[in-house]
Amino acid sequence: MLERFLPSHDAIKRSRLLRWLGPRIHDPLLWHINRRAVARGVAVGMFFGLMIPIAQIPAAAMASLLLRGNLWIAAVSTLISNPLTYAPLYYFAYRLGAGVIGTRTPADLTPGDVEAPIRMIDSLAQAWLWVTGIGQPLLVGMLIMAVTGAALGYWGTQLFWRIKVANKRRHARRNRQARPGVIPPGPLGSS
Repeated sequence: MLERFLPSHDAIKRSRLLRWLGPRIHDPLLWHINRRAVARGVAVGMFFGLMIPIAQIPAAAMASLLLRGNLWIAAVSTLISNPLTYAPLYYFAYRLGAGVIGTRTPADLTPGDVEAPIRMIDSLAQAWLWVTGIGQPLLVGMLIMAVTGAALGYWGTQLFWRIKVANKRRHARRNRQARPGVIPPGPLGSS
């Protein structure tokens, strides 16, 4: 289903925007839909989608180039965090990080309080205050969430893919056995 939305290999070769990447961009694993490349793409996308608040897609694309994961899947997987999910994700990351580090969370902390400093950092002093205050638990929580999300994304994709293939084979086997007069392959059917 996804292959019809992906660009052709010739279109990729002719692209002026991708020419600077050289021969690495023509690696088939970056564009084909197979279990390993898709799983790597999901893991990379989930990691960068949960770890960094800006430039997620370019970061995931570069990591996907290095790890030979599917580029399109990596880019789409970063969308786990978007303007609608930033506040709840960062709030959960802060609470998680605060619990791991052992810092006390203010009782009146809201998701907006956690997200606001990310948008407002404009000086090194303000950044340092943010990191030593709310930032440290937030960064620890984001790292934990990113690593966990990448692992779950990778292994979940692998499992989903295997289940789909097993179901497809089971369905094909049932169809072969349901046809009258057809001897199923196997040790007894090969006389």
